[in-house]
Amino acid sequence: MEQNRQKVGGKYLEYKGKPLVREGDTICYGDMEDKCILILEIMSHKQTAEGELPDKILIQVVESKNQANILRQGSKSGLYEAFSLGLIWLEHELKKVQ
Repeated sequence: MEQNRQKVGGKYLEYKGKPLVREGDTICYGDMEDKCILILEIMSHKQTAEGELPDKILIQVVESKNQANILRQGSKSGLYEAFSLGLIWLEHELKKVQ
C-alpha cells in the first residue's frame, strides 16, 4: 500500500530521486522512509588553487530511524571517492531488505 507523503518545503538538491542535504561539514543522502541513509562527515579540508576542498571524509551508512546504529563505516580522501563508495554501500544495504 503506497501512501502519499508531502515533501519538506523549500529548495534542496536531489540526486537519483533522493534528497541530498549539506549542513556545515555533514552531508546526508537518502530517503528517511528507507531502512538506511548515507552520512558523509568532512573531517579535514585542503587548500588548492581553486580554494578550500574537502579532504578526509568519514563514510557511514546508518539506520534512518536510529542513526546511532551504524551499518557500515569507512573513510576516503576526496568527496567524489567518498560519495561514490557510500552510494555503493547504501544500495547494497537497501537491497538486503527487499
